Amino acid sequence: MSLEDDLFQQRLRRVHEIEALGFKPYGQRFDFSHTIPQILAAYTDKTAEQLADKPQVRIAARILTIRRMGKAGFMHLQQSGERLQVYVRKDAVSENEYKLYEMLDLGDIVGIDGYLFRTRTGELSVHAEKITFLSKILLNLPEKWHGLEDVEIRYRQRYLDLIANPESQKIFLTRAKIISSLRRQLESHGFIEVETPMMQPVYGGATARPFVTHHNTLDMDLYLRIAPELYLKRLIVGGMDRVYEINRNFRNEGISTQHNPEFTMLEFYQAYTDYHGMMDLSCELLRQAAVDATGSPIVEFQGETLDFSNIRRMTMREAVGDPSLRGHDLVHAFEQRIEPTLIQPTIIYEYPVEVSPLSKNNADDPSFVDRFEIYAAGMEIGNAYTELNDPNEQRRRFELQLKMKEAGDEEAHQMDEDYLRAMSYGMPPTGGEGIGIDRLTMILTNSKSIRDVILFPLLRLEGEIGIAAKLRSEESGVRSQESE
Repeated sequence: MSLEDDLFQQRLRRVHEIEALGFKPYGQRFDFSHTIPQILAAYTDKTAEQLADKPQVRIAARILTIRRMGKAGFMHLQQSGERLQVYVRKDAVSENEYKLYEMLDLGDIVGIDGYLFRTRTGELSVHAEKITFLSKILLNLPEKWHGLEDVEIRYRQRYLDLIANPESQKIFLTRAKIISSLRRQLESHGFIEVETPMMQPVYGGATARPFVTHHNTLDMDLYLRIAPELYLKRLIVGGMDRVYEINRNFRNEGISTQHNPEFTMLEFYQAYTDYHGMMDLSCELLRQAAVDATGSPIVEFQGETLDFSNIRRMTMREAVGDPSLRGHDLVHAFEQRIEPTLIQPTIIYEYPVEVSPLSKNNADDPSFVDRFEIYAAGMEIGNAYTELNDPNEQRRRFELQLKMKEAGDEEAHQMDEDYLRAMSYGMPPTGGEGIGIDRLTMILTNSKSIRDVILFPLLRLEGEIGIAAKLRSEESGVRSQESE
């Protein structure tokens, strides 16, 4: 038997020992008075004298460390990446509660009733008066809680990563702050949040290869959406002048440090504005999101200092510096030579019409469109344009996309007759934009990979685990013995 199996069996026996003491190894509801972060925020600056009135607290968390010393001992509990010391004295809890304390393992989850005080060394602690057992750990945590460093395990077993690495918890708490900031700002500007189909009979709104599924009852193929754009613009036609959606998109493409096939996008559309209005709004959204997430519009990312309070703007032609380049050649030169160098937040505007089938033509030069993208740290984090609202021109663009598809371009747009019908009822001048939540979170949390900011990124199949792996191992052992 391996050491891991031995520990597992030992902890299974411990479950019965806990039950014998009168405790449930997997407890019921526990109403706590404070979280550990709340206690630290409220009492870290309090002196021993200020804690003399013994403020009562009731907490529940996972055991991080245990130090037993005969008739007393300490343990640290961890919650939301923060830890707090608990002092347990034999004569301060019941006899069975102290016996329970003596058989606790790292990773067990307990509830503690007690009061706050400072130890002789000055550490803020809870003096335990009651211990409630809430959940028994059966598998071993990462050794000595130094953190889980195996990247594959961190991504595949995110629950273990969140337990072992407080920094991972902070990343996802920051992600939540970013989304909350964007949502709050948009609603303050009069936008309303909507939901559009995740499964679509016609995919569109971006140049990407979709995932395909089949609806058995309707006997029809459907596509996981690559973007919500065409549905959101239908709402603009219907008179919902300011709409936004924060949700998942799916693109059947490669995986890299900047790409995951399932990702989160904010898309928002505003009637009666154009891409200049969207530029101004974007700068405001990003600056405030950085402040709300990090406390400052100036952030550190992989050794670079990025300033979201001053987002520069230039045309694609100005960025490339070669006026002779047009169309796909201009885009290729930009993507190969310029994009990786755009470290500071930058808006690049006026894109060739060939790569922008849903954008309105530029009034001064119809070979370009009123479109911009936002770059930071060499990555695209936003894409916006003045929406094309001429149904005849939109049909012509779709037809060009169909020719590209027939020529082998798997990412070209499909023809969407219902969207053209919606446009034919009259679509007001509109600005629209999409911002990649995952990449923005990468930058604002100083994370190297998009997988660091997605709770459960897509990975190759792990193979058999748990009981399936155990049975397979035992079966292989039997076969080995039979062959001898």
